[in-house]
Amino acid sequence: PVYVHNPHLDALKDDILYHFSLGTGSHNLAAMFGDVKFVCVGGSPWRMKSFTEFIAAELAMEDPKSEYPNICAGTDRYAMYKVGPVLSVSHGMGIPSIAIMLHELIKLLHHAHCTDVTIIRIGTSGGIGLEPGTVVVTKQSVDATFLPKFEQVILGKTVVRSTDLDQRLAQELLQCSKGLNQFETVIGNTMCTLDFYEGQARLDGAFCSYTEADKQEYLLKAKEAGVCNIEMESSVFAAMCKLSGLRAAVVCVTLLDRLKGDQLSSSHEVLSNYQLRPQILVGSYIRKQLKAKAGNR
Repeated sequence: PVYVHNPHLDALKDDILYHFSLGTGSHNLAAMFGDVKFVCVGGSPWRMKSFTEFIAAELAMEDPKSEYPNICAGTDRYAMYKVGPVLSVSHGMGIPSIAIMLHELIKLLHHAHCTDVTIIRIGTSGGIGLEPGTVVVTKQSVDATFLPKFEQVILGKTVVRSTDLDQRLAQELLQCSKGLNQFETVIGNTMCTLDFYEGQARLDGAFCSYTEADKQEYLLKAKEAGVCNIEMESSVFAAMCKLSGLRAAVVCVTLLDRLKGDQLSSSHEVLSNYQLRPQILVGSYIRKQLKAKAGNR
């Protein structure tokens, strides 16, 4: 089961999942979501709808040209789509946005009595010393000081949580990619930052108080610490999934090598191809898992 660690929820007559425009009083969550076994989350609503269409074709469950309604159409915060046992949800950009979404997603899965759920974040990232287009399956999420922890201030006190991810799931995804043999995939640490510009040592923000040499020194230290890529959501994602007992992975494609520059120079067509790679890998993995489960019945 999906665990929630909040005794106060039992006292609620209705639990309103405000940012999803759903709730236990207004919707039969068990009927709507009880069969969910895989949840895929990503920053962009457009990308998650695209993934829904892709997974529909991959699983041959529905016509991929169908119109998939946004389950969260009552709000403009997040988008949610469903095909069979696969739920696809957008999370916006950065730790605060994905954290809000995860609180309500975890409660949704709990209220729907879902079991054996695997959750995977698919997205984009900046690589460190990797060819653009390389897919990184996260071994461990680390902060901007390269430590595997997520810190949050609760009631004025700093609470530190583990950012461990499911290593067996990471290996399964790597093996799946080897079977596909379509693009380079590696396992490595992912640095999660609080900012896109200065927090990631970019030289092209509105403010910058360091040199190119400073940037290179920092990124090389990150590489020495096993960091393969940089994004802005993996730490809180890992921490919250671990707390709730969800089997979790992060699969991000690198759009550029940050040691060679800060801005994207690849064409729109090339970047679009790169962004499909996590979808292809995760879609293939889900198809294999469902086929294996069907074979064991």
